[in-house]
Amino acid sequence: MNQLVTSIQAYFDTDVDHSEDIAKLFVEERLNRGDFHTEIGTRHGRLSFIKSGYIRIYRQADKKEVTQWISSPDEFVTDLNALMFDQTARWNIEALTDCELYTMDHSTYKNALQQAPNWGEIEKLFIAKCFMTIEDRVFSFISMTAEERYDFLREVKPELLQHIPLQYIASMLGMTPETLSRIRKKIIS
Repeated sequence: MNQLVTSIQAYFDTDVDHSEDIAKLFVEERLNRGDFHTEIGTRHGRLSFIKSGYIRIYRQADKKEVTQWISSPDEFVTDLNALMFDQTARWNIEALTDCELYTMDHSTYKNALQQAPNWGEIEKLFIAKCFMTIEDRVFSFISMTAEERYDFLREVKPELLQHIPLQYIASMLGMTPETLSRIRKKIIS
């Protein structure tokens, strides 16, 4: 749990009091490659912090899988609709590799403030980070070319290119695998 405390403080760039109390809200969990953290239509929202491994968030659209995001170690993963509002999940969340997680279920999430006095501060930072990520993604799609989005990914999350199948990366970047292949070929030559 000490790693979780350190990771939470680093993720939120804060020395939150009672970080140990917050860490106690999470339980260790393992997912094997191909296991689902969450499946569309299920009603068991969970918030997980990734200790190791990679997780893909995706759904079907126009008869093809569309990758919303690929989460890496030291990031959180959840279906916000299921977690925050106890609604059915709108996203499949699947382990792309074997994963070690720290997980909090919906019930614990809803009662966290009673067990960890500073949970409200962390929750506010978590939601703000979610919005910042969404803003960054929207901005990249309206202001960057496909090549610029790929270059940005290479800069901020280069490890994905070593661990994740390219068709998932292409989907996450809003392009076809063929377009990604052309961009990569152009960079190499």
